[in-house]
Amino acid sequence: MKNSVSYSILELAIVSEGSTFKQTLNNSVTLAKVAEELDYKRYWFAEHHNSESVGSSATSILIGYVAENTKKIRVGSGGIMLPNHSPLIIAEQFGTLAHLYPDRIDLGLGRAPGTDTLTAQAIRIDFMKAAHSFPAEVEKIENYFSKENKTSKVRAAIAEGTDVPIYILGSSTDSAHLAAAKGLPYAFASHFASTHLVNALNIYRHEFTPSEFLQNPYTIAGVNVVIADTEEEAERVYTSLIRMFFGVLTGNSQPLHPPTEMTQDLRDIVQHPSLHQMLKYSFVGTKETVKTQLQDFITETNVNELIMVSTIYSIEDRIKSTRLFAEVMIEINEASSV
Repeated sequence: MKNSVSYSILELAIVSEGSTFKQTLNNSVTLAKVAEELDYKRYWFAEHHNSESVGSSATSILIGYVAENTKKIRVGSGGIMLPNHSPLIIAEQFGTLAHLYPDRIDLGLGRAPGTDTLTAQAIRIDFMKAAHSFPAEVEKIENYFSKENKTSKVRAAIAEGTDVPIYILGSSTDSAHLAAAKGLPYAFASHFASTHLVNALNIYRHEFTPSEFLQNPYTIAGVNVVIADTEEEAERVYTSLIRMFFGVLTGNSQPLHPPTEMTQDLRDIVQHPSLHQMLKYSFVGTKETVKTQLQDFITETNVNELIMVSTIYSIEDRIKSTRLFAEVMIEINEASSV
């Protein structure tokens, strides 16, 4: 009997054309409530900066906003881009969240800036030094959360002894080594960085060392998901994501465009090598189509959890896709348990 594959949501709070940041953040809460109702395991916010189309920049605040408006779903960061921050401040923020929302807060940590080079330097002048020191910065976070740190001269007292699981995030193979060495769970950003997914998972599993936090490897993979009642409708909804990724590649980032009919031009754009690689793990179609695609992906990767990104223009279509994805995952898990 195989273990069930958990399912979660990664939220970027992407602003749709004609919408506001306030409406976008309110929609994030609406979706989180739906996810909680459908037994999603966790709801994570990414961290991005200097974008008029992404609302997930103040990650810790958004985690608190969603946690306050839900009851049981885990809420966390996917992730905090640690080189942007002081480990002490992050420990204090997440320690505070852990006291307010016990046993519900996750801390996912990554080393990328979540923005362009110029903005990264504006956030932290020594960003590159901090990025190279990522393993040491993670170690500082762990120390601030430990009960033993109460004897140190520098403390995050509100964090000491709180239950905030740490996850290492990656989009290449670098962080796989770190997560394995520390015995921490590992989440891979395959929803946009597909190239090294399989290799990174293999490295992590091969090098994994059990720790007080985790006895066996635990892996999470990001996937783009668009599910609708018909193939044509799913493809139509998917056109918003295609245009967004094309804008990222061409340096023309804009709010998320409304969906249009899938044209041959858009199909050709998807086949461009760079875009095709970024969208490789995008599962689009009806429940049955996506179910088959996901089963193949789970067989290929053997991940413990899928964290779904739904870059969809309207909140109604997002909710529908989110409901259908939960149904698909329940069916997959039931089939695997037979």
